[in-house]
Amino acid sequence: MHPGKSKLLFTPGPLTTSATVKGAMLRDLGSLDSEFLTTVRNVRTRLLALGPYPVEDYECILMQGSGTFVVESVISSAIPRDGNLLVLVNGAYGRRIAQMARVHGIALDVLEVAENRKFTGEVVAEHLESIEGITHVAVVHCETTSGMLNEVEEIGRVVRDIGASYIVDAMSSFGAVPIDMPGAHIDFLISSANKCIEGVPGFGFTLANRRALNSIKGNARTLSLDIYDQWAGMEADGHFRFTPPIQTILAFEQALNELDEEGGVRARGERYHQNHVALCRGMRALGFEIYLADEDQSFIITSFRYPTHPAFQFAEFYERLWKLGFAIYPGKLSHEACFRIGTIGRVTTADIEALLAAIRDVLQGMGVDSISQKNGELDADLKRETVG
Repeated sequence: MHPGKSKLLFTPGPLTTSATVKGAMLRDLGSLDSEFLTTVRNVRTRLLALGPYPVEDYECILMQGSGTFVVESVISSAIPRDGNLLVLVNGAYGRRIAQMARVHGIALDVLEVAENRKFTGEVVAEHLESIEGITHVAVVHCETTSGMLNEVEEIGRVVRDIGASYIVDAMSSFGAVPIDMPGAHIDFLISSANKCIEGVPGFGFTLANRRALNSIKGNARTLSLDIYDQWAGMEADGHFRFTPPIQTILAFEQALNELDEEGGVRARGERYHQNHVALCRGMRALGFEIYLADEDQSFIITSFRYPTHPAFQFAEFYERLWKLGFAIYPGKLSHEACFRIGTIGRVTTADIEALLAAIRDVLQGMGVDSISQKNGELDADLKRETVG
């Protein structure tokens, strides 16, 4: 059967990948094949080099599954039975971390702020002055609910001052936004294959301070998500404990090659930034309003408020763009009617301009002749259609 035509994915991942990344998957290797084991070692080493994070102080652990699996592997493994976790929440993915802690019976404190409010060191320090006994703090770096970029390095200095362990979900930022892991005192930094490094879904990874990693032996509340045992097994014989996503890892090695060819993390971030600038300029010209203030907005994904025009229905807007070959993202905000457009992946400003032209045509086809915004709460119909 002939494969269908690919869409351009303007999402925070899975995202558009290069033909060569996809092509790297077109062969079979066994999980114990020496070539595959060499690839696994190579990937682990090269991920640390992106920091760069010194190999004498940091380890890289690969884990099968989606990004959420890998976050849960850290939450369920890193915190001892007498630990107390503070989760910083300004979006759906912070709330998901808190829910993981509840499921695993971890003592939990949640600091939740509005989805358009950034976490800074000052905000976290003020909260920590009012509570005691926190042993671990977790935050999402780029909260893709809105596109917010939290101040993880500032927060890390505050966490260090209270002697707690620091967990950062850098799912949508690692590989394009430089992160000073030693300077921010991050113990566990988590990301996924199908984000800014432009691989395909199937595994994620944790970069861990070796001292912190050695301290969590025996903490795990699951078998398959035990991050310490996963690391110990890879160190012993190079193997995954359970069946690895072989083709996904082969694709990821090629994606790392292409990241190097582009000029590394900063160069990739600059391309994404240019995509974001072109998108925001074009969407504002069409009359759309951006949810976040410019100073809080990442270049990863951007939330746009729904127009108030009676002819605008997001489900139809989405479907018309899909048929033209463009995939955007529904909104995930709790109280505002928004949709999201990602600017990462193997896309350029030329692709952004093509998307903008398609949006212009779709609006015209829907009879949306002018755009104003609505800032009200989500109604039941919106909640049903906001599925992404």
